[in-house]
Amino acid sequence: MHFVDAKGLLSGSSGHFGMNIYRGCTHGCIYCDSRSLCYQFTHQFEDIEVKQNAPELLDKALRSKRKKGMIGTGAMSDPYMHCEDELGLTRKCLEIIRKYGFGVAIQTKSDRILRDIDLLDEINKETKCVVQMTLTTYDDALCGILEPNVCNTRRRIEVLKKMQDRGIPTVVWLSPILPYINDTEENITAILNECVRVGVKGIICFGMGLTLRDGDREYYYAALDKHFPGLKERYIREFGNAYEIPSPNTKNLYRIFYEICRKSGMMSTPDECFGFMYEFPEKYKQMSLFDPE
Repeated sequence: MHFVDAKGLLSGSSGHFGMNIYRGCTHGCIYCDSRSLCYQFTHQFEDIEVKQNAPELLDKALRSKRKKGMIGTGAMSDPYMHCEDELGLTRKCLEIIRKYGFGVAIQTKSDRILRDIDLLDEINKETKCVVQMTLTTYDDALCGILEPNVCNTRRRIEVLKKMQDRGIPTVVWLSPILPYINDTEENITAILNECVRVGVKGIICFGMGLTLRDGDREYYYAALDKHFPGLKERYIREFGNAYEIPSPNTKNLYRIFYEICRKSGMMSTPDECFGFMYEFPEKYKQMSLFDPE
């Protein structure tokens, strides 16, 4: 990893903000879109760029805001990578979020988030906290191939249950669904049934498939050659250089998805889930005629 002094940290406006403390990732997920060339990394993806002044930037930004809202983090780079053990920047930023009375919607694949469960609980009681967890496969052996340097699915489900026990709402990203790898009815059913069991509020699914762009396509195909010999050639034959790679089993998988979500009352559309995550509790909103945003 290497350290930089960032010029800014917070993006967005109107009560919905975003931040990324780290840039790059060490989880090693074979399908990671953040590797795409369009994100213009100037360093190796595993050489994590650390915004060492992130807490100071966040403190300065939140101190000046009259209108409070939700702060999202984790969309591009996981806030609980291995380096967080040593650096603790995510925790410091959470402490600042709580200090100024903002809410947080935090996305991760790591059980390191449990280190901060007390702080997340405090934020949720004072304003609002939503924990998002990505689940791709119920098979932990397969999970070890797809996402080799992060805790397995069983452990992530335990994290979701611990959040539920604290009353912290959770949302699951069912993504990506890889054609001919984890796009089975058994896999989708098992994941969704576990989500029902641990009280997940909603599931974000943008499609039964994955997206491939220059940069992540090459990394993904190299992983297919290593772990699933012959599958790369099948992808090339069927999908060429397409951006969207849909599962041929999409119709059946969506039927299962909507049926389980409907019966359990889980939110099942991105609009519903994002609407829930970024709605700041009304009693904490501060109305002002002069909104600096």
